[in-house]
Amino acid sequence: MKFSCKIFIYCFLIVFSLKIEARDHLIFSVAEDLPMGYENEVIRRNYYINMGSNQGLSEGAVLDVYRTISKANPYDNQKRVNYRIPIGQLEVIHTEDESAVALVKKVNKNIKDPVFDINNFMIGDHVAVSVK
Repeated sequence: MKFSCKIFIYCFLIVFSLKIEARDHLIFSVAEDLPMGYENEVIRRNYYINMGSNQGLSEGAVLDVYRTISKANPYDNQKRVNYRIPIGQLEVIHTEDESAVALVKKVNKNIKDPVFDINNFMIGDHVAVSVK
């Protein structure tokens, strides 16, 4: 009886500890205005993030956006190398418990910034609270 109780407690602790792992926060959806072809038209975009007020996020918070790029090194047996490259920043305009809506604050497009296939934020980009 004591042995089975110990096994149950150990299994419970293992399962419970797996749910406490850190979670990746990322952009899971993008919504934008439909371009109508007007002169000087401004296309607005909303970025939806799986981080919200339960994680301490509030309106006005600035989020750093990173993209993970994976490249194969042909000189080291095709070993994959992952790069976490900053793309820019988002500013939160609305929060819910587990999600938030943000707008573009800054996109890194300087001559010294890396070249990307898409020079804007996209679904799957990672976000983290900006700490200065």
